[in-house]
Amino acid sequence: MQSSNPVLNRSSAFAPGQGQAYPGAAPYGQPGPYGYGQPGQYGGPGGPGQQYQGAPADSRPMTLDDVIVKTSLTLGVVVLTAALAWWWTPDNLVTPVFLAGALLGFAMAMVLSFSRRVNPVLVMVYAAAEGAFLGIGSKFIAAWVGDSGIIVQAVLATMVTAGLTLATYKYFNIKVTPRFTRMVIVATMGFAGVLLINLVLSLFGVGTGISGMGPMGLLFAAIGAGLAVFNLILDFDMIEQGVRHGAPQNEAWRAAFGLTVTLVWLYWNLLRILAILRGGD
Repeated sequence: MQSSNPVLNRSSAFAPGQGQAYPGAAPYGQPGPYGYGQPGQYGGPGGPGQQYQGAPADSRPMTLDDVIVKTSLTLGVVVLTAALAWWWTPDNLVTPVFLAGALLGFAMAMVLSFSRRVNPVLVMVYAAAEGAFLGIGSKFIAAWVGDSGIIVQAVLATMVTAGLTLATYKYFNIKVTPRFTRMVIVATMGFAGVLLINLVLSLFGVGTGISGMGPMGLLFAAIGAGLAVFNLILDFDMIEQGVRHGAPQNEAWRAAFGLTVTLVWLYWNLLRILAILRGGD
């Protein structure tokens, strides 16, 4: 199984094969050892029986605490940059900063998504770019609604939704099957394709309402939020597998980046939903 989050797809640490889930890790159902210096059988990409020479001597398996700490750091940069963009961006630079944040964030996401080894510095650059985008975008929506309190509501809604998703995944013992994974991947790719087509059409002056604040915008924001929740389930499952099967410590940055991508997407769609339901001044 692989996550629909392309970030987590780039590493075999989150895509266990047969036999051992990660080079040097224990077989399924057993805790991952700290003995990365020993060669092991690798049953992931490359086929069973491939010899692995072990991670560097100072390496250790990733833990859930590693993921939590690095995700907190990444989201902290997003929030800090968003606050700075909200309060300190001059009026004549609002549009350039908004567009620069969106484009830089997209570019960094593509680079990191297709990197075999995630660079923490680039993760922070991505977080800062997304923060600038969200700060300006959130300020625009708050002005449209006429109440900046909607931002707090959207943040709380994101936290509650993510928390309930995690609780549902853990306590109801949700099984992430290959069929479920494929369905989420196809739906996510289709949704992204529609948004891309809408962007191209908007450049030629054709408005579909998908990115607007009307009924069509509400529908697509709801679909986007729903897909973000399904992506969270897949990402929680992949991170759990990575921890269980001894993924290297540096893979925590990949997990943190993947979660940040999904949570930013969830927040933006929930903010749009709240704004559309309340209506503008």
